[in-house]
Amino acid sequence: MARTPTTPSLVAVDTGGTFTDCVWLDRGELRVLKVFSTPEDPSLAIAQALEQIASRAADRPGKAATRTSQRSHAEPGSPPPRPGKSWPSLLHGTTVGTNALLQRKGARVALVTTAGFADVVEIGRQARPKLYDLFFERVAPLVPSELRFEVEERVDSTGKILRTPTEDELEALVAAVRAQQVESIAVTLLFSFANAQHEQRVMERLEALGLPISASHKILPEFREYERTSTVVVNAYLQPLMRSYLENLARRAGAAARIFVMQSSGGIASLASAAEEPVRTVLSGPAGGVVGAAAMAKRSGIARLISFDMGGTSTDVALVDRELSARNQSEVAGLPVSVPMLDIHTVGAGGGSLARFDAAGALRVGPESAGANPGPICYGRGEQPTVTDANLLLGRLQPDRFLGGEFQLDLERTRKITAAWLHKQKSELTPEGFAAGVVRVVNATMEKALRVVSVERGYDPREFALLAFGGAGGLHVCELAQAMGIRMVILPKFPGALSAYGIMVSEVVKDYSRTVLLRCRERAPLAKLGAEFAGLERQAKVALRDEDWRGTVRYRRSVDVRYRGQGYELSIPFSGRVVQEFHGEHLRRYGYSHSGREVELVTLRLRATVKRPATERAQPRPSGQVNPAGAKQKAMRTPVFFAGRAWPTAILAREQLRTMQKHIGPAVITEYSATTVVPPGLQFWQDPAGNLRIAVR
Repeated sequence: MARTPTTPSLVAVDTGGTFTDCVWLDRGELRVLKVFSTPEDPSLAIAQALEQIASRAADRPGKAATRTSQRSHAEPGSPPPRPGKSWPSLLHGTTVGTNALLQRKGARVALVTTAGFADVVEIGRQARPKLYDLFFERVAPLVPSELRFEVEERVDSTGKILRTPTEDELEALVAAVRAQQVESIAVTLLFSFANAQHEQRVMERLEALGLPISASHKILPEFREYERTSTVVVNAYLQPLMRSYLENLARRAGAAARIFVMQSSGGIASLASAAEEPVRTVLSGPAGGVVGAAAMAKRSGIARLISFDMGGTSTDVALVDRELSARNQSEVAGLPVSVPMLDIHTVGAGGGSLARFDAAGALRVGPESAGANPGPICYGRGEQPTVTDANLLLGRLQPDRFLGGEFQLDLERTRKITAAWLHKQKSELTPEGFAAGVVRVVNATMEKALRVVSVERGYDPREFALLAFGGAGGLHVCELAQAMGIRMVILPKFPGALSAYGIMVSEVVKDYSRTVLLRCRERAPLAKLGAEFAGLERQAKVALRDEDWRGTVRYRRSVDVRYRGQGYELSIPFSGRVVQEFHGEHLRRYGYSHSGREVELVTLRLRATVKRPATERAQPRPSGQVNPAGAKQKAMRTPVFFAGRAWPTAILAREQLRTMQKHIGPAVITEYSATTVVPPGLQFWQDPAGNLRIAVR
């Protein structure tokens, strides 16, 4: 269908475990919509959201974001909505790759590697996550032994060819892989990062099978064969599933839609690029949240923050010290993944996290979640208490103001089922006492996560603001800030859809790397490094040109550096003083340095970014109202539990807050996408950028 003048020009979608969040530009204004996710087919919820957006785009400003349909909680197998309008740009943060890894629902993969190295993915590093657990079970590799194939080839660490595979050997390899009826192939030959000639030959022969092939010299031309092999295998494991999902999404969105996918590194990529290298999307949604948090904090003049994203199934935290921080080695579902990812720490604590008593009678919360189906008790289907139910019982969630008043939470059902569940557990706790315990336990889990990204990384959290978002972030953030000694809490515009907003304003990002292994003492070989970086820049220019990205390309160069003999590196911005800056960073991070010791320049990294025009257009207006109906809601007072005591608490709509007008808690501040709880005695106000600030003492 042809685009009409009122069809939104840009839509960003973040798929979560419970809700699918949408942010779009409607005649220059930002709008927000939340619908229930459809885990069986995430693209179905997106199609339903796009249909609702299209039907409301012609409404007067603000009206589109005031309604959400309870019918969007689709049953498995329900038919997709009728085809709607096509959107020129659809930006998407997805959990498809992450869920496939967690649930082991990826493709049947064949691994082709150098003779003698077929078991690298199983041997690993022999590190024991639980050193004294005699019954600990290691994560099984994605490729079983019968699907690992060896090639008689050898290249040394300098790239010199020692043995070349024969044509007969390659023909036998193709026949052996064909016989296993695999769905995808991973090719990782030893030292292919130094010389990819053999890997390219193997790829060319395997292309006859017509299967997707992931090769290490394209995806990760770096040393450390275990991490490199694992990363390439993960890519091959996800490739058929992600390609099918993205094709299905493109079909639902319309033939004219241009779809882009959020990467774990904090930038977007084209649909074709994401389908080719899905390993770069495994932290897609959380990355959008960090980008959005940094953008919103910048509008309020804050450069140092800790982002706290509490959704329905998990909590993601990250530290931003003036710029986004990425790491190059991560672990997802127990598997090493060595592609650039924003430094995000995730714990299984969300609004849908299930509460239970363990064998010793201790209260536990999460990591299991009620998800979107059946969801918490108060949504009308769940039968086991969750964090959301606890907040409702404590009065922190208001039954008639959830999702702008369009979805009614069932307080009586929650109280009745929780009381019956407690009786069945032989607990003497009242529902309110139990709810308070649930909140304390889940807060302890999230506080530990905040300490991981701050105190354990050498940062003092008291020097940072705590920026909370996600549907449940505002319910817990003040208590966490008090526990951490953080003095300032920020609730941004659109807190329940900030990840989608971050996806909307993110830049185009291409990451490249190459292992060089050079040694030096005082001065780095700048000429040689410059030549290597120039080669990486040429790759970036070709890729950006092929994808038709226009605009000024900005490059950020960095080098992974370590002392000779160390096993791990620090990433240092490339300059003429890279060695001296490494000594300083090592001192800050670990408390010591060796200025006269020989260092190794291990891996060169290049990030190429292009700013999209939408990043300038998609700015929320300070006075803009997401839910104009909220301004008409009457302020009221109702009992809310804090520290075991019911306090008369003001219930305010965020739209009623005037800029820089200060208030004192206790208060519950409601809005379309989230609820914020301000404990007694804390001062709060809305700043000129439209962000809600809470001073913590």
